[in-house]
Amino acid sequence: MIQTLTLLFFILFHPTHSKPDYLKLNLRYNGNHHHSLSQTLTQDSIRLSFLSSRTTLSAPIISGASTGSGQYLVEFHLGTPPQRLHLIVDTGSDLIWTRCSPCRSNCSFHHPPGTTFLPRHSITFSPFHCYSPSCHLIPHPSHSCNHTRLHSPCRYHYAYADSSSTSGFFSHDVATLHTLSGHPTHIPNLPFGCAFNISPGPALSSAHGVLGLGRGPISFPSHTSSNLGNLFSYCLLDYTLSPPPTSFLLIGHHSIKPSFTSNLSFTPLLSNPVSPTFYYIHITAVYLNNIPLPIDPDVWVLDPNTGNGGTIIDSGTTLSFLPTPAYDQIVSTMALKIPDRFKISHGPPGFDLCVNSTKPLRKPKLVFKLLGGAVLAPPPGNYFIEAADGVTCLALQPADAGFGVIGNLMQQGFLFVFDRDASRLGFSRNGCAV
Repeated sequence: MIQTLTLLFFILFHPTHSKPDYLKLNLRYNGNHHHSLSQTLTQDSIRLSFLSSRTTLSAPIISGASTGSGQYLVEFHLGTPPQRLHLIVDTGSDLIWTRCSPCRSNCSFHHPPGTTFLPRHSITFSPFHCYSPSCHLIPHPSHSCNHTRLHSPCRYHYAYADSSSTSGFFSHDVATLHTLSGHPTHIPNLPFGCAFNISPGPALSSAHGVLGLGRGPISFPSHTSSNLGNLFSYCLLDYTLSPPPTSFLLIGHHSIKPSFTSNLSFTPLLSNPVSPTFYYIHITAVYLNNIPLPIDPDVWVLDPNTGNGGTIIDSGTTLSFLPTPAYDQIVSTMALKIPDRFKISHGPPGFDLCVNSTKPLRKPKLVFKLLGGAVLAPPPGNYFIEAADGVTCLALQPADAGFGVIGNLMQQGFLFVFDRDASRLGFSRNGCAV
């Protein structure tokens, strides 16, 4: 028995090859194609209003990962033996968490495989003690901690914009994932929230939890940085195609070949001390058909004292939100460049510019110039979205949340590289074949 446990320990805590290359995880779009464009706007606005509460000094630390009109899911294996889960990939939060069940036996009757994590079925699962330093890294740790009790777990609580919530034990277990070469890599002591109490929101009905990719110390990239490198990247492909192509998430420095770095454009990632989770970039100018728009550069500035302003890259928001003065200038200038015969006045509520897509129309070319000289030039399909048969609308909105957002629709077809050590964001239109 001792020899068996020793062998099991060796297998769990030592990869099957000495140096893991990098993780390549497939992503599946988790949107509802039956949603109207107005519903997309409503859910995105809820997410943003909730995320904006994290940019004020007095606000509780909360997450918007359960909201938004469309997220991307990654297949994740947790525990010993591994249990398969599907988690929302979220650059706007840090905590990894999954729904849990205290079920002991006959669990498949209540919880079919792949629908919830069963901690009692994992021999490597363990909650952190409430006195553990790790417990102080999570949102809302319990303050009623008995330091002398051996079994006094660290408790956490997350609330969401749609009145849903999750709470449970902050724990750790082994994650088993595969590298690009097919080798299994075991990630020991992965910290995550084991949620026993969940009031599900709309997105949580089909996902089993959240994989936090934020900049905080308990996010997934932070935990894997010592072994794989402090870098991750993803490519989000057009989910409107049928069948939709497979998007992917790459974890590790070796995922970006040195020869490919020359194809990337880089812009600095800014830090917001008030809200350190988010990945901020700085837009310096906007061009329409190669002509700079008269937008005051100050509207893009991130104020580190108040936490207001700036623009974040967010994987969980579909539309893009820009400061109101910039948004108004883009919409009014773009409307002047589109002939009246293409315009539709009866578009969905909340959208200021819709066009008839049954007629051939060369849409105005929108370009963002970023700090450091990088240029983000998305194709029109990244900022026009289908509202109905034959109708497309500008997928931009004014940012009432206090900061701008580049949503996942605008990101489609680009490889985005989050180089956390160098605090820079790289991107390229030619990297999605990695």
